[in-house]
Amino acid sequence: MDQYVGSDVDKYRCFMSGEGEKNTKWRFGEPPNYDKVNKLFEEGRTKVWPTGSLEEKVQNLVKTWEMELFHKTDPKDHKTVDTSKLTICVNGRHPSTPEGVAEIGGGYNMFLQTSLPKNARLYDPTKETVDTAHELFTTTFPRGFAMEILEIYSGPPMIAYKFRHWGYMEGPFKGHPPTNELVEMFGVSIMELDENFKVIKMDLFYDRGELLAGLMKSATCGAVGESATGAGSSGCPSS
Repeated sequence: MDQYVGSDVDKYRCFMSGEGEKNTKWRFGEPPNYDKVNKLFEEGRTKVWPTGSLEEKVQNLVKTWEMELFHKTDPKDHKTVDTSKLTICVNGRHPSTPEGVAEIGGGYNMFLQTSLPKNARLYDPTKETVDTAHELFTTTFPRGFAMEILEIYSGPPMIAYKFRHWGYMEGPFKGHPPTNELVEMFGVSIMELDENFKVIKMDLFYDRGELLAGLMKSATCGAVGESATGAGSSGCPSS
């Protein structure tokens, strides 16, 4: 896994510069800048992994995969995964291929799938596109939504790990004003790597409601809450 050592433009993410990226199709015409979210990560992380450790390499792999998912428009440019074999399964739902992720509107819509009735959805992935979702979440989290690896339970080729995502709600979300408070979520994932340490299968498990409840703290009690199972519950979402 020695390829996951960062790059000359980002110490946590690979495959953003150099000869291998000269023909890469970037969503906004150039590689993204992660300076703000890297600062957020360094100030808020709970683990500092040793250089060269498995934990550091897996953390860089996941950060790089997320970068490619959101910013490289052609799956053929993705180097963390084998796109001819890759499947991604969120909370036990039907596995998605890279083409399938594009069809449903990109990474945000994949991560926030739900079976809630449409009138009970704070975020409805069927109504969002790649562009509207990106604008929404980058407005809500102007410093980004950082990620860290908390623990690794098994090494390659089948890597199981626990992760944490966090950010500060410093912008509005779907009519809810900013709280400037910490919003975080936890989950686990299992990645299967091939002989070249590229991901060929990924299973992610987390409660999407943990994220959305943090964005509803300004709402009055009686609003509809959400859970990873898609079941709604009444009550104050911030309680």
